[in-house]
Amino acid sequence: MKTLQNNIALPAWVEPPSESSWKSSNLLRLPGQCLALVEIEFLKLRRDPTDLIARAVQPALWLLIFGNVFSKLRAVPTGDLNYLDFMAPGILAQSVLFLAIFYGIGVIWERDLGIMHKLLVSPTPRVALVLGKALSAGLRALAQAAFIYVLSWLLGVHLNWHVPALLVVGIVVVLGATAFSTFSLIIACIVKSRERFMGIGQVLTMPLFFASNAIYPIAIMPPWLKAVAHVNPLTYQVDALRALMIRGGASQFGLGLDIAILVGVVALLTAVCAKLYGNLVR
Repeated sequence: MKTLQNNIALPAWVEPPSESSWKSSNLLRLPGQCLALVEIEFLKLRRDPTDLIARAVQPALWLLIFGNVFSKLRAVPTGDLNYLDFMAPGILAQSVLFLAIFYGIGVIWERDLGIMHKLLVSPTPRVALVLGKALSAGLRALAQAAFIYVLSWLLGVHLNWHVPALLVVGIVVVLGATAFSTFSLIIACIVKSRERFMGIGQVLTMPLFFASNAIYPIAIMPPWLKAVAHVNPLTYQVDALRALMIRGGASQFGLGLDIAILVGVVALLTAVCAKLYGNLVR
């Protein structure tokens, strides 16, 4: 039992919680706070799904035109896989990248509307605000993945329909979307302007995509591009998807390493973004 300075005794139930119990309580609430933000995004998506329909056009063009043409040319060595099978996981990863890399513009809009100020003064930890936004991108990415699976099946891609593989594909898609959307939020925290953000986003997307194993194997790259590909998170997402999504597909680096790297990137970028998140309103 604690006492005040005038020696009046306080009952135990009004004693303030210890710092350790406060931290543990916050950790327990963190998943619920993140999911609340994901639910808000789901409601917006359900009311207006046109963004998903528009974003489905680009991967469809890549698979229908680029994939079919290069599968006829047989110009890219893809081992035991035909080119369309090799390319489909890369286009799924590309779709996730292009969706997530522009996600930060949403928080700039929220800043301009005054919503971000209210969120930042709420008791919700900034880690929850960042993860909630990033996981919302994962929700959209899963819808994209479903579309690409259907299109790939129609094009004759040899998909792996085993339920465990499908579940892990979903996890890898969400991890990739979370990583790149968090990176996008970091850019938004730094530039704070929609015009600058769009310019930087457009500059980053193509180098990230082409400096990966999405549409050609790392083995045929020049040495400097191989070095870039090995530090590009998209490379490990594509590698994991190729092993899980395609019958007869294999991981070059090992599925465990692919997922570990994606988790590590998400953790690192989330920590950085949580530190910078307050810059949006300064």
